[in-house]
Amino acid sequence: MKKKINLSDFSICIRGGGDIASGVACRLYKCGFRVYITEIDRPMAVRRKVAFCEAVYDGRAELEGIEALLVNSPGEIPDVWSRGRIPVIIDPLNNSRHETSPDILIDATIAKRNLGTFIDHAPLVIALGPGFAAGRDAHIVIETNRGHNLGRALTEGSAEPDTGVPSPIEGFSRDRVLRSPADGIFKNKMDIGDLVKKGDTVGFVNEIPVKTLIGGALRGLIRPGISVSKGLKIGDVDPRGKTEYCFTISEKALAIAGGVLEGILRSFT
Repeated sequence: MKKKINLSDFSICIRGGGDIASGVACRLYKCGFRVYITEIDRPMAVRRKVAFCEAVYDGRAELEGIEALLVNSPGEIPDVWSRGRIPVIIDPLNNSRHETSPDILIDATIAKRNLGTFIDHAPLVIALGPGFAAGRDAHIVIETNRGHNLGRALTEGSAEPDTGVPSPIEGFSRDRVLRSPADGIFKNKMDIGDLVKKGDTVGFVNEIPVKTLIGGALRGLIRPGISVSKGLKIGDVDPRGKTEYCFTISEKALAIAGGVLEGILRSFT
């Protein structure tokens, strides 16, 4: 018989507060784990309405009824946990782990490369996506590429390499992504959740319009006032046209979160 464990005894540090990381955080929070998130000082999430990193700008963020609060130091994390929230701390290098000593570290930056996570950073280290090797950089690597293996927890080898091509939705791949036409400051004309048609202008970079290539729901849009570079992904149109999809955790994030949860339970039970 497997031993019983109290999930609330485990503390989890998640590096990154984008939409995938936030989906993982929500699933683990709902299971009873104590979760906190480390972020950079100017995160640039496209799917901002489902990303806890927005707490960096606004002091708080909410996703599917779960609230995240910005803290200024690792010492504030336990108080936020006691209030039933998820702490977010600006800590690009994850130095807070020296004070918090998390039981589990999850690299959810989805940077396609290792930005400084090592297998000895916690008793269990889980990394999402390419750029990591299981057994070398992390104990477990989670597949993040859409397809048959999405969400698989790998104890050997690496996730599939980055293809550079956005995953297709309803047959649309590159055309559903909005990219900056120039270097400059992004200003929005439309908002996340708006329904768009092909050729609509959703915003401007240095007065150059950012136009949609397909119709659907504006699922993601970078924060207005952010400095962007030419070619940077700044928006996402969902051709399914379901407004509610813009404000809820995606099926991809849920699948990846399931793989993370499997990896944790396999390791500690």
